[in-house]
Amino acid sequence: MKVFFKTFGCRSNIYDTELMKNLIDAEIVKNENEADVIVINSCTVTNFADRDLRQYINKWQEKKIFLTGCAVYTQGEKLFKENKVDVVFGHKYKEQINNFLDKNRYIELGDFNFINQNRLNYYDKTKAFIKIQEGCDFECAYCIIPTVRGHSRSMDEKLILDEIKALKDLGISEFVLTGINMGSFGKDTGTSLAELIENISKIRGVKRIRLGSLEPSQITDELIELTQNGILEKHLHIALQHTSDKMLRIMKRRNRVSNTLSLFEKLADKGLALGTDFIVGHPGESEEIWEEGLENFKKYPLTHIHVFRYSPRNGTISATMKQDVLGDIAKKRAKILEEIVRKNNYNFRKRKKELLVHIEEFKDGYSIGYDEYYNKMKIKKEIPKGEWVRVSDYQVKEDINVKE
Repeated sequence: MKVFFKTFGCRSNIYDTELMKNLIDAEIVKNENEADVIVINSCTVTNFADRDLRQYINKWQEKKIFLTGCAVYTQGEKLFKENKVDVVFGHKYKEQINNFLDKNRYIELGDFNFINQNRLNYYDKTKAFIKIQEGCDFECAYCIIPTVRGHSRSMDEKLILDEIKALKDLGISEFVLTGINMGSFGKDTGTSLAELIENISKIRGVKRIRLGSLEPSQITDELIELTQNGILEKHLHIALQHTSDKMLRIMKRRNRVSNTLSLFEKLADKGLALGTDFIVGHPGESEEIWEEGLENFKKYPLTHIHVFRYSPRNGTISATMKQDVLGDIAKKRAKILEEIVRKNNYNFRKRKKELLVHIEEFKDGYSIGYDEYYNKMKIKKEIPKGEWVRVSDYQVKEDINVKE
């Protein structure tokens, strides 16, 4: 049997797909045309994600289709009843994928009372995503994720460390820790994210640890201290979602400007690059709230940003609110924020000197990789993927650093 894996969505889904690839007793192929079975690891974070999934499924109806991932809980039964997919299985059963290979018509969603017991033993990239946590206990008004991922629960720390050691022995030296609400790691097991990072840092051969998105309340003094150890990258991505307290209350967010602004200033004083997520166009984002949020936003020392234009997600509180921000207004607001951060990033890069770059690819005559501040570097020389290069004589261009 030949199987192709299609992944939609987040880093946790990328990890889960790699885990299924490690476990499956079948030949994995590189495109849909070669496959007997297409395994779709789905995303349902927005209505657009649901639309993209349906379009993909419709395109490959001549293939046998297995559906797993978050959309199982919002669309799985409907797609199964429509005979659009052949096998549907929930997150709980991803590690049992071999049990479904001989099924023709089968659906089992399961519950969220599980945690991954298997770990990766092979990864063909220069860096590896390491899933350390599953689920989320936050209840943000716009988000469906707690409904389709369940409550927060931590992976076993020994399994995580053993996985990193095994991948390190294969030559991987950069590890990206990820989870649905990663900063919650350890709350249910009596440990913490900072303790885990400290233990990973002790593994010989690990040269860089990167972190996925964190909540402001999850940034501890211990974690801040670890950013100075030379292994944890000097970049933190901390989700704000907005910088108006009125908007944050509408969104049912826990953070407020009064505590996050001082936190970001403290981190910037440590020399860190700082990223965030921001939603524009959420219901209730009046001109007054937008202007208040914008004035506050300008005070944050941000160097990276993901701006999302709000789109309603069925099944969330926000989707029941009046959709009162026009799309073109949300688009303009997004561009304003992106331009502010682009300038911040350029000025930040101008202040840095020697950088440690991890090479990820060679393209158009340049080796390309990322430095410890999560900024991209192009070097006009062919350097093997996975190599680490110290670069001090380079040009700071508008959107990238370049070594000619």
